[in-house]
Amino acid sequence: MIRPRFSLMPVLIAALYAAPGAALAADAPKIAPGDTLLTLSAEGKSTRAPDIASISAGVATTARTAAGAMAANAAAMNRVIDALKAAGIAERDIQTSELNLNPAYANRGPGDDSQPRITGYTASNQVSVRDRDLPRLGRVIDALVDAGANNINGPSFGVDQPDAAQDEARLAAIKTARARADLYARAAGLHVARIVSISEGGGYNPLPVFRAMAMNAASAPTPVAAGEVSLTASVNVEFELAP
Repeated sequence: MIRPRFSLMPVLIAALYAAPGAALAADAPKIAPGDTLLTLSAEGKSTRAPDIASISAGVATTARTAAGAMAANAAAMNRVIDALKAAGIAERDIQTSELNLNPAYANRGPGDDSQPRITGYTASNQVSVRDRDLPRLGRVIDALVDAGANNINGPSFGVDQPDAAQDEARLAAIKTARARADLYARAAGLHVARIVSISEGGGYNPLPVFRAMAMNAASAPTPVAAGEVSLTASVNVEFELAP
């Protein structure tokens, strides 16, 4: 008995050729015949007084040996961490962010082709610190300097619970997009029938970061102005315009 043979190849080829077109058709917005598709981008913003600040603080030490540099650095960093805790910073808000050990080389004169000579080692350790009590931030910075921190960067400000402010920015972005859509529709003699799609982006717009190198602390706390932080939301909205 002869069994008929069937090949799946034509079916597979047909599926491969049909798939791109089908995907495009599925992705294309569906609007009524004769209507117009309008795509707009808009941004909304809300502002808040910050309630949290982040700074980076650390120490760099040098010694003739790698072990000596690391030991001196560990002792200095322990003093910095103890000072942070004494200033009221919670342990969960102190996190090691960078640890480095690098050789130091002797300077070579012009024409000196000899191998570089190691003269010592430099160890550095940085911690990221979050302060949830902004009025004390200047005193925290001064405590770091007093404890021996010789590299301080920051602060950068933020909002610890940003959801409500972010939602305000989203609402503002949608209102702006709708107002523009109405404007375009009137100019074209049409009206907005509906929103076809919405996609979102956006986030924090932090204030410029204040940078400070350690120096002898004055009797008055280091002044720190928190200002405001902006939260933004950007949307891409497709509108259907009808006669």
